[in-house]
Amino acid sequence: MEPIFLKNLLLGVVTFGFLLGKILSYLNIKQEVPSVPDVLSEYLTSEKLQESKKYQKENYRFGLVSGLFSFTFTILFISLGWFGAIDIWVKTFGIAPLLESVVFFALIFIGSDILSLPFDYYSIFVIEEKFGFNKSTVNTFFSDKLKGYFISILIGGGLLLLFLWLVHQMGINFWWIFWIVAAVFMVLVNLFYTALILPLFNKLTPLADGELKDEILRYAKSVDFPLDNIFIMDGSKRSSKANAFFSGFGKRKKVVLFDTLLEQHTPDELVAVLAHEVGHYKKKHIILSMMLSVLQIGLLLFLLAQFIFNEPMSMALGGQVWSPQLNIIGFTMLFSPVSTILGIGMNWLSRKNEFEADRYAKNTFAGMPLAEALKTLSVKTLSNINPHPWYVFVNYSHPPLLERLKKLES
Repeated sequence: MEPIFLKNLLLGVVTFGFLLGKILSYLNIKQEVPSVPDVLSEYLTSEKLQESKKYQKENYRFGLVSGLFSFTFTILFISLGWFGAIDIWVKTFGIAPLLESVVFFALIFIGSDILSLPFDYYSIFVIEEKFGFNKSTVNTFFSDKLKGYFISILIGGGLLLLFLWLVHQMGINFWWIFWIVAAVFMVLVNLFYTALILPLFNKLTPLADGELKDEILRYAKSVDFPLDNIFIMDGSKRSSKANAFFSGFGKRKKVVLFDTLLEQHTPDELVAVLAHEVGHYKKKHIILSMMLSVLQIGLLLFLLAQFIFNEPMSMALGGQVWSPQLNIIGFTMLFSPVSTILGIGMNWLSRKNEFEADRYAKNTFAGMPLAEALKTLSVKTLSNINPHPWYVFVNYSHPPLLERLKKLES
C-alpha cells in the first residue's frame, strides 16, 4: 500500500471511531427521563431522577469537549506528520535503535498525559465534586499521578523494553514469545495486585470480627468457598462511590470491600454482594475472561507481527525510514475497529456472566438482599436507569439495573 493511501485510511478509521462513539453517546443522553418505576419507588424520587439526568448530561458535554480535543490532536498529528517529526528528532540523539523507541514512546506518553491532566482534574474536582462524589484532595490527585508514573516506568517501561528487544532480535517471530510473557504477566498481576500494587494507592485493613464477618464466613462455608482474606479498602479517600472485587487464585484469593460499601448497606446486602462475586468464581467466569483476554492479546500480537515491518506505514505517519514505533502507533489506530468488535463480544459475555452470578447469589443466599443492594448502589451513584439499547449493546459490561431486578425479583 502507498503511504498516502495508508494516511487517508488512518484518518478515516480515527474519524469513524470518534463519530461512532459520539453518536452512541448522543442517543443515550437523548433518552427521556422516565417516571419512577414501581420497583424503585422506595429508593428513588422524580427529583433524584432529574439529578441523575443532569449528571449524565454534564458527563456527556465533558466527554464531547475532551473527546473533540483528543480527536483534533490525533488528526493533526497524522495529517501533518508530527508523529514522524518526533521520530526524526529522536534519531538525531545518536542513541541505539532500542533506546530510540523507548524515548519516542516516553515523549508521547508524557505529552499525552500533560494534555489530559486538566481534563482529569476537571472531571474529579468540578463534575464529581458538584454531584457530591469526590472525596479526593489535590495532594491525593497529584500523588496518584506520581505513583502512576513510577509504576508505568518500572513495569510498563520494562515490558516495552522487552517487547522492542524481541522485535529487533526475533523479527516477525517476536509475537509468540511476547504472548507467553504477556500471559504470565496477567496471571502475576491477578495474584499480586492487592499485595504489591493496590497498597501504593489505598490502605487495606482486615475485616474486624463481628456480625458481618461471621455472616460472610458462614455463607462461604455453606458454598464450600475457603475464605480467610477479607479486607476493607479506604475507597472513601477518593470517592463516595462503592465497590467490591476478588483478586487472586486458590489460597491467595482475597475479597476487597470498599469502606463506602459498608457504610451504605446492611450485612445481608453485603453478603449478597459477596455471593454474587463468589458466583463469578464458582462459574469460572474469572478464568474464562482471563483466557479470552490472553487469546485476544495473542491475536493482537500476531496481526501486529504481520504489520510492524511495513515501511509505507512509517512514511504515512511522517517518518523517513522504517520505524517500529511509528508502525505500532499506526497499527493501534487501524486495529481499533477490530478492538471495538471484540469489545462488544466481551461486553455481551460479561452481561451474561453478571446474570449468572446474580442467579447464583439468589440460589445460594437470597435474591432480595442483592436486589436491595443494587437499588441503593444505583441511586447513590446516579446511574442511568433508562440507557439507550444500542449504547448498552456496545458499551455496557453489566446489564441495566431494571433488567437485573426483573430477573432477581421474578
